[in-house]
Amino acid sequence: MEIKKIMVVGSGFMGAGIAQVALQAGFDVVMNDTTPELAERGVAKITENFDRLVSKGKLDEDRKKNLLARVARSFSLEDAAGADLAIEAAFENFDVKKGIFEKLDAVCRPEVIFATNTSSISITKLAAVVKRPDRFIGMHFFSPVPVMELVEIISGLKTSAETAETIMGIAKRMGKQGVRVKDVPGFLVNRINSALRNEAYNCMTEGVASIEDIDRALKLALRHPMGPFELADFVGLDVGLAVARTLHDGYKDVKWRPNLTLEKLVRSGDLGRKTGKGWYDYTSGEKKPRKDVDF
Repeated sequence: MEIKKIMVVGSGFMGAGIAQVALQAGFDVVMNDTTPELAERGVAKITENFDRLVSKGKLDEDRKKNLLARVARSFSLEDAAGADLAIEAAFENFDVKKGIFEKLDAVCRPEVIFATNTSSISITKLAAVVKRPDRFIGMHFFSPVPVMELVEIISGLKTSAETAETIMGIAKRMGKQGVRVKDVPGFLVNRINSALRNEAYNCMTEGVASIEDIDRALKLALRHPMGPFELADFVGLDVGLAVARTLHDGYKDVKWRPNLTLEKLVRSGDLGRKTGKGWYDYTSGEKKPRKDVDF
C-alpha cells in the first residue's frame, strides 16, 4: 500500500516535530490532539520552525505555504479513517496509548500501519490491544525531531517483516537513519542513556560533585552537547521517570531503581524546562542552579 497521508496523534514537542518532517518528506499530514486548541498548538509550532528556516534562507515563503497547506487539524480520532499510517506521540503512559490505539483500530482500514513513538513501553504489549499486531511497530524519534537523525525501529513479537521494511523506508524518506532494535525495556538508546543518567544521579546523591560540575565534566570529557541533568530537564523529568520505572519493572534489577530525588521533583510538579524548574531553575529565562531546594 502506498502511504500518502499520515495522522500524527499528539501535538506536543515530539508530535509536532514528527508532523513537520512528514510534511517536508512530501506526505499529507493530519495533526491530531484532544482539542482544537491543542491541534492548533502543534501547527503553530511547525509554522514557527518553518519561519526560522525561512529567516535562515533554508526555505522560501512559497514552499512554506505549500507545506502548511498540506496539514489538517483534527481533534477526533475518527479523522484517521482516511490515513494510511498513524503515528502516536502521546504521553508516555500505557493506558493512554492503549485507549488511542483501540479507537484507531475501530476507525482505520485493516491495512493501515500503526506506529508508536513510545520511548520505553513494550511494543508487543501495545500491539496486543489491536486486531492488527502484524501491522504494529515502534518508531522512536529523538528530540528535537527535525534535527536528530536517528529513529529506532522496534518490531513487536508479531510485527511482520513487510511492516518493518515499510517503516524503515518511511524513516529514510523523512531524512532519518533507522536502526532496528529488539523489543526490550528501554530499547537501545534510552537503556544506555538511563544507565549513564542513573550513575550521574548516584554521584550527585553521594556528593561526588555538584549537578553543574557533573554536567560540565561529561560535556567536556565525552563531547556530549548536554550534560545528563541538562538533558533530563530538556526531555522532561516525568518522561525520564516513566522510562526509569519501565526499566526497573522490566529487568527486575535494582540498578534501574528510579532516583528518589527525581521522584520527589516529579511529585512536586517540577518537570524540567517545560515547567520552569527541574534540576535547574529556568524561571529567569536562563538556566541557573536552584537556590530554593537542597539536593
